This record gives sequence, structure tokens and C-alpha cells, in this order.
Amino acid sequence: MSAPAETSRAPHHRGQGQSIDLLDKIAQLQGHWQPRVVAEMNDYQFKVVKIAGEFLWHQHSDTDETFIVLGGQLRIDLRDASGSIRALHLQAGQMAVIPQGLEHKPFAQDEVQLLLIEPRGVANTGDGEAGARTVANDLWI
Repeated sequence: MSAPAETSRAPHHRGQGQSIDLLDKIAQLQGHWQPRVVAEMNDYQFKVVKIAGEFLWHQHSDTDETFIVLGGQLRIDLRDASGSIRALHLQAGQMAVIPQGLEHKPFAQDEVQLLLIEPRGVANTGDGEAGARTVANDLWI
């Protein structure tokens, strides 16, 4: 089976007016920490991603970010302005909205499949400088 074709521009339909099989889209992903857009609603994108291990501490100053767990168990560490750290634990079928400006770090002991909801153009690594974990925006699957 060949790798799925990806495009850097939204399909004409933007995923609207059709059924989207999220688990099928996730099955097409190659590797971890590579979010891909499956649909748009106004200026918001719905992205599927597989993750494993830990990400980096980051924040999004201008927007909230929604994590919906489709499979696996996710921990999101949260660090407030005082430096206190607490963890959210999410199972398949659960979600969390991380408020803008709150520093966070996702972690998955084993592979987790997620649906992310965030505005178009948001960098996956947040407000900091681009690094090895930063991926291009607007890649569709």
C-alpha cells in the first residue's frame, strides 16, 4: 500500500458536507507528532495526530487548544504562572481545552490518537522559536 498523498492546501470541500472517518485518517499517518488537517470550520482546523513519548513545554498566547482523545491514555502537564505543575489525565472519549497562555506538555506512555481543534495557522510548538518538533501548518490528509 502506498503512502497517502498529502497536500499543503485545503481540499475544495474543506471536509465539509461529508462523513470523515477519523480512525481511518489516523491509520494513514506516518510517524508521531505530525498533525494533519482533516476538516475546517470557519477559521478552525480539526487535526488528527498520533503521539508517543513526551512533547515539549509550550504555550499559545493567542488561542485555546482542544485535545480529544480517540484512543489511548494522554497526560497533559500544566504549569501556571507561579510555576506550579499539575497533570490532566485523559482516556479515549475524553477531552480537555487548554486555555490560551497556559504552558503545557503532552505525554503518552504508549501511542495515543488525538483530534486537535485550533485556529488555522497555530504552530504545534506554540509561541517559541521553531525547532525539531515544529511541523508545517496546513498539511491535509
